[in-house]
Amino acid sequence: MKTLLNLIWLVLSGFWLFLGYCLAGLILCVTIIGIPFGIASFRIALYALWPFGYTTVERRDAGAPSCVGNVLWLVLAGWWLALGHIVTGIALCVTIIGIPFGIANFKMIPISLLPLGREIVPTDAPFAAR
Repeated sequence: MKTLLNLIWLVLSGFWLFLGYCLAGLILCVTIIGIPFGIASFRIALYALWPFGYTTVERRDAGAPSCVGNVLWLVLAGWWLALGHIVTGIALCVTIIGIPFGIANFKMIPISLLPLGREIVPTDAPFAAR
């Protein structure tokens, strides 16, 4: 079932969101200071490409640097990417078949706004990664 949902997601919005995250990652990797943000963007790009079967959990070892990084991320790229999720989520919710995919888009908004200090893990074992 996850594979079918991921394939439909890929066609409807996953590919474009993946390209948006990759573009943000490339732009952020131009400077040395932006490399950690670019890596986070590439990590989320894979999650945006195949979201079903994965979830995000908070990292216990994330501290003040990730908080400061999240503020910088929010200003630099987060709100653009969240806007992309909002637009595609609303567009997908217009049809009955697209409602679950629109809801999945809305669920991805928090990680697009504040990605540092979060980890993407399979849904069947969200706490086994620790």
